Amino acid sequence: MTLAVIILGVIAILSLAMAAALLTRLLKTRSIEQSQETFLGHQVTEVRNSLSKVETAVVELKTVGAGQTSQIKTQLDGVTSLMATLNSTNTALREALANTQVRGQWGERMAEDVFRIIGFVEGVNYVKQPTLPGSGSRPDFTINMPQNKKLNMDVKFPLANYMKCLEAESPEAEEAFRQDFLRDVRDRAKEVVGREYIDPGQNTLDYVLVFIPNEQVYQFIQQYGSATVEEALRNKVVLCSPMTLFAILSIVRHALDNFAMQEASDEIVSQLGLFDKQWIEFVKQMDTVGRRIESTQKGFEALVGTRRRALERPLNRIASIRRERGLSLPEEIGEGVVPEETERDPLELAETTGQES
Repeated sequence: MTLAVIILGVIAILSLAMAAALLTRLLKTRSIEQSQETFLGHQVTEVRNSLSKVETAVVELKTVGAGQTSQIKTQLDGVTSLMATLNSTNTALREALANTQVRGQWGERMAEDVFRIIGFVEGVNYVKQPTLPGSGSRPDFTINMPQNKKLNMDVKFPLANYMKCLEAESPEAEEAFRQDFLRDVRDRAKEVVGREYIDPGQNTLDYVLVFIPNEQVYQFIQQYGSATVEEALRNKVVLCSPMTLFAILSIVRHALDNFAMQEASDEIVSQLGLFDKQWIEFVKQMDTVGRRIESTQKGFEALVGTRRRALERPLNRIASIRRERGLSLPEEIGEGVVPEETERDPLELAETTGQES
């Protein structure tokens, strides 16, 4: 009976312990669940705030994107209009350059721009299309050089076969048009040689310039037509582009400045020679005047020294005799009255005596 009571008591205690443990676990589980619910609620709130910000940013992005799209569309419209204008201008330029006369005028304008940049003045440093005496030829430009030398220049712009070469659709056609273009350049150089632009009798230099007013065309000639360039140089023809013409004219301008400086130096040296001659005459005249002044000074010193003392001796003797005899000075001299106590200077007295006598 006692054992049964003890067993029942142990079971009851174990049951209470298990019930307490279950209750504790249940309470912890509820606390964890409440904590998780609170954490999840906070996370959900943050996610909702983030989604709200993202939504706001998306709306702003759509607004900005719409404005930028409008601007891009406007800019594209402007670019399209500009491209159309450029295409129209390019077409008009190609049509204009297809005319040989227009190309020549454009080349002359380019040459004049280079002259202007370098500081040349028409009618002073160069002459446009002068008529050469004797032959009657008219170069596009004649550049005035030092010592009355002249350098003639023609403008040449062979373009037709060059454009065909660039637009050729096959290597064979490109090579054919290239050779045609180089032949055109060679012919233009020969034309200059045959016009008597080089004439020592007219005081010209031994070379003539051929101006090609396009750097790309000039580079094309240098790249593919070295034989043409060498042949032109053998004929004393110098091919030049705007850049090389600028370099040549810079050298010419430097030579002109040096020549002007040399002429000015020669004039200064001549004036210095004239100054030296006049300076010698001045020194001679100054020495003559100096000798005369020295002679006059010596005469003056003799007058105020020796001659004065010689005159004062007899005057002093006369005054001494007058005092010894007790003679007084006359009261009236001319119209004035001289007090007795006033004595005349011996030299003045001598002068007065001389005038009275």
